[in-house]
Amino acid sequence: MATASTASPVRIQTDLFINGEFVKAENGATAPTYNPHDNSVIAEVASASTADVDRAVRAATEAFPKWSALSAADRGRMLLKLADLIESRAEEIATLESLDTGHPMRDTMRLDVPRTAMTFRYFGGMADKFEGTVIPVDQGFLNYTLRQPVGVVGQIVPWNFPLMFTSWKMGPALAAGNTVVLKPAALTPLSSLRIAELMQEVGIPKGVVNIIPGAGSAVGQHMAEHQDIAKISFTGSTDVGRRIVKASASNLKRLGLELGGKGANIVFADAHLPAAVNGSAFAIFHNQGQACIAGSRLILHESIADAFLDQFVALAKSIRIGNPLDIATEMGPLTSMGHRDKVLGYCDIAKEQGGQILTGGRAPQNRPELTGGYYVEPTVVEAKPGDRVSCEEVFGPFVVVSRFKTDEEALQIANSVEYGLGGGLWTTNLAKAHRFAAAIRSGMVWINCYKRVNPASPFGGVGSSGYGREMGFEAMHQYTEVKSVWVNVDANIPPFYPR
Repeated sequence: MATASTASPVRIQTDLFINGEFVKAENGATAPTYNPHDNSVIAEVASASTADVDRAVRAATEAFPKWSALSAADRGRMLLKLADLIESRAEEIATLESLDTGHPMRDTMRLDVPRTAMTFRYFGGMADKFEGTVIPVDQGFLNYTLRQPVGVVGQIVPWNFPLMFTSWKMGPALAAGNTVVLKPAALTPLSSLRIAELMQEVGIPKGVVNIIPGAGSAVGQHMAEHQDIAKISFTGSTDVGRRIVKASASNLKRLGLELGGKGANIVFADAHLPAAVNGSAFAIFHNQGQACIAGSRLILHESIADAFLDQFVALAKSIRIGNPLDIATEMGPLTSMGHRDKVLGYCDIAKEQGGQILTGGRAPQNRPELTGGYYVEPTVVEAKPGDRVSCEEVFGPFVVVSRFKTDEEALQIANSVEYGLGGGLWTTNLAKAHRFAAAIRSGMVWINCYKRVNPASPFGGVGSSGYGREMGFEAMHQYTEVKSVWVNVDANIPPFYPR
């Protein structure tokens, strides 16, 4: 097996990062992080408590005045240096991410690390280019706006792309002048803590960034309730998102919620079939389907459905499953044992409701080297649009297929779920493409592609997929307050109460 780990030793940090230092949890608690390939313990990582949240928030509060007063160009330069440093350690960081999450090395090297560096670089460059406005108002008055940081922001990231989310969350927040308390998922804390080490090397002042792994039920809840946190940015499940909304009410903190998804991926009769097959496979099987934007519902025109499925099922069966550190692996394990069991449970639900499993639906067979890990074969299920597997987020290498006759039926199926994060369509009809892009109820739509992201393009959803946007100028607006300033330049204002 050709692995990358032998060429690049992995550095593992296991402590909390508070006020510029790596420290133990105040109560000494730790929690194991597991290798999803074989269920072995990688390390015991400090597990924060509510007391550690308070320590981190105090540090961020004390650091905020100086950081927000620092010139935007200086803040930006630090983020640009961080991006360079991430690129210089690319193989080591990619190996760590693959070890902790199960995401194949070929993807962490090709996608996750470059995207992380790109995002920090994008917001580093934006820091001194984020402008206010001058508004034409009454004659004799100047009215302009300032964009000012909101203060201490709490950021809660999920376990599926922990490395990439450090940049998606912290990049715009820091560029705008905020200080950060970030909670990585307890399952996958290692790459976030490694980024904290690189931030130390860059010279980001103490207290500006604090990273505290811990249980969401305690640490995340306390962050959502905390009176000194001005904003929460959360990526995760819709159920937890609803709890955060309730917890945030005590001080009316701002919220950005990127929640669940059940992406509709429509293939029309005139689609270029090879491209649609390959793109649809990437849409669902990349990162083992553990993506909120995954194209988890294949909606196929009846005239091409059988031909599409012949090719799609054959491709799914050909995907190379194995150790994520093997550079030849195309699909690794799911990130946790509990999640693997949940995904396999949906295979049982599909069969109970009359669905047909076309391929997969089980752990890999006759692969003794994989029996200790959290593996599930690429799974394709044909089911009715109203079945549970067609409506609920499975979050695994599990795609459900339905068929349609008319454009109206395709749109009705696409918009029939509570989620509205991402969706896609495949057609050579330009008018139809634009019409459906406008009509699909989601925050993002891909035409003849799927799961394209870029730091400049807003990312987020509607409905039960949440609200607010990551990335681009939209993200900078989410991390700032607008202040309107009025100046009497030469207006002659008569007295209101003449004497």
